[in-house]
Amino acid sequence: MQRRRSLRLPEYNYGANGVFFVTVCTHLKQCMFGTVVNDLMLANEWGRIVEEEWLRAEIIRPNVELDLFALMPNHIHGILIMHDDQEQALQVNEASKSTTLQSGSLGAIVGQFKSIVSKRISRLPNPPNYPIWQRNYYESIIRTREVLTRAREYIATNPMRWREDAYYVG
Repeated sequence: MQRRRSLRLPEYNYGANGVFFVTVCTHLKQCMFGTVVNDLMLANEWGRIVEEEWLRAEIIRPNVELDLFALMPNHIHGILIMHDDQEQALQVNEASKSTTLQSGSLGAIVGQFKSIVSKRISRLPNPPNYPIWQRNYYESIIRTREVLTRAREYIATNPMRWREDAYYVG
């Protein structure tokens, strides 16, 4: 059985304080969540479910704070802060030797988000007969205020740059 290569940093503790720029894409980059019209993202019913579940992350997890996010037709970008306080989260965290998915870790949070979105959409009339999400997700660790500012700007302007986006499917 072939082992998939992890996209995560092997020595980074994804369950500790940190600020992360996360991108989660649909299966085969299919546009499922709405459309961009006049530089604005118009979410459909499935897209509204994605938005609702993204926003629930900080409601159900006391150590999670959501910053800016943008739903796009075939992906979602968001900044997720795991912390006891935001200043502490921007500091480099301690390395971990753990190779298992830790409860409350970034991977667990993203996995639970993808799972509940998939379950909710599957209960709707005419659900897709294919997976909603691609395997895994992309993340960047944000370590400075400058990088946080650039990530926020990228997210805020994503709908205006949709046709140039790497995930654009026309």
